[in-house]
Amino acid sequence: MTSHSIEKAAKLANILVGIGVSDDLEPLLPLLKDPEGEKILQTAYQFANLQTSTRNIVTAAERAAKVVFALKTYAHDDSSGNKIEANIIEGIETILTLYYNQLKYGVEVIRNYDYSLPAILCYSDQLNQVWTNLIHNGIQAMDSKGSLTIDVRKEDDQIKVSFTDSGKGIPPEVIPKIFQPFFTTKPPGEGSGLGLDIVKKIVDKHQGQIEVESVPGKTKFTVVLPIEIVSE
Repeated sequence: MTSHSIEKAAKLANILVGIGVSDDLEPLLPLLKDPEGEKILQTAYQFANLQTSTRNIVTAAERAAKVVFALKTYAHDDSSGNKIEANIIEGIETILTLYYNQLKYGVEVIRNYDYSLPAILCYSDQLNQVWTNLIHNGIQAMDSKGSLTIDVRKEDDQIKVSFTDSGKGIPPEVIPKIFQPFFTTKPPGEGSGLGLDIVKKIVDKHQGQIEVESVPGKTKFTVVLPIEIVSE
């Protein structure tokens, strides 16, 4: 702008950058040379900041509403002890919402969902504990940096739910022990060794299976559940 003999060029340049204009200044030259140009740009800058702040507030409010809804859903207790009709994907998304702050800075969540899946009869609160444990373990295995891929698909008369993390992996000699009660590879005080034991018990209660495959850089837990639907 100095080449066009514009006064206060540095100050005006900073305002333009704040508004989001950093190139192709030719159309703005008449405004920049106008004695009132600085005042007009300052007003535009304030409006731009106000719009950004408003957008941030709306985004934060929407996020808070989702978290509150997720907490209510997660805290819901079906005291009847009976299976209820539930959507597997909605349950997983509830847990991801609760883990948003742990995921947003370093974990990329890749969703491969078959949205045509039917709701199934299940102990939904207990399945949410399964998703919580597997997501939590995946985040820890990656030290909160990497990718978590979630696949939900139908295969014959079963639903398969897989969680694949890009962490360091589980040694082959450890895999046969991970579902044993009180077994943990975590440092003292960081794990009870009951998480995967509880996961397996819940999956067994659904007449399902849980499988694990692991190599360095890729660990995959797959939960297989029979499709049981409400009879008409």
